[in-house]
Amino acid sequence: MHADAVVLDVDGVLVDVADSYRRAIVESIARLYDRTIDKADVQRFKDAGGFNNDWELTDAAALCLLVDDRAPMSVAEFTDRIHDRGGGLAAAEAVAEAHLDPDDYAAVSEAWDREGLREAFQALYLGTDRYRELEGGDPPFEAPGYIHDEPVIVEGETLDYLTSNHRVGVLTGRPAAEADIALSRARLAVPEDHRFTMDDWEEGKPHPRALTTLADRLDAESVVFVGDTLDDVRTAVNAAEADAGRTYHGVGVLTGGLTGEAGREKYEAAGAAAVVDSVNDLPDLLTAQE
Repeated sequence: MHADAVVLDVDGVLVDVADSYRRAIVESIARLYDRTIDKADVQRFKDAGGFNNDWELTDAAALCLLVDDRAPMSVAEFTDRIHDRGGGLAAAEAVAEAHLDPDDYAAVSEAWDREGLREAFQALYLGTDRYRELEGGDPPFEAPGYIHDEPVIVEGETLDYLTSNHRVGVLTGRPAAEADIALSRARLAVPEDHRFTMDDWEEGKPHPRALTTLADRLDAESVVFVGDTLDDVRTAVNAAEADAGRTYHGVGVLTGGLTGEAGREKYEAAGAAAVVDSVNDLPDLLTAQE
């Protein structure tokens, strides 16, 4: 697993988002609909694929509950059907439409308030002051901001090793401003042209374009991409298919939603080259392969 370059995801890799982004997903839905999914169900949507954007995951989870109100369907069945249709929000909408009669689907569509969900999510995640700063207006309600509840996972020694021995890039589904905050907290400085955020590309993971572009910008023949979801691993697999002139390895960490032996098995089934307990095991992994 030789690597000229190491590309890092942010959430679940550099910082722990269990009590920030994932909490905001659950509570945004509860604020609008007085019921919500369990926090553990967030991982079902992640595993279904196509939900690198947590706003869209929130939308899909809310849609699941609205569908269930009209014609019972569990979160597990809903996400399985999303996966069968290729993943993502468009697949979730297709599942809802196929499951409901036209009148019920119309009623669900009317009740599905994507703008309201996004505003609630950002208010909960950013907090009042940062909402005004980044969103350019007043939040729908006052909140302290879960963004302050993101413990740093990556250790300084790990970053020292990576930046001294490899070219380092970042590939994240965060908006750029929120990526800046997390990278600053983790004490990782990455030039703008060595990172991709939500603002830099439309396709999202597991589309390979961002990773292959970073490989080119980093002038790398071999790339390790470290992430905390199956879509992160699939991104590396897809990059290898799209860019045969380079070698890509997807490495999964067990510090996000995928944990334990079950998480390890899911990563391996998705094509992971390796699975590590945390990003801090990466130096040993890479050194062992040199």
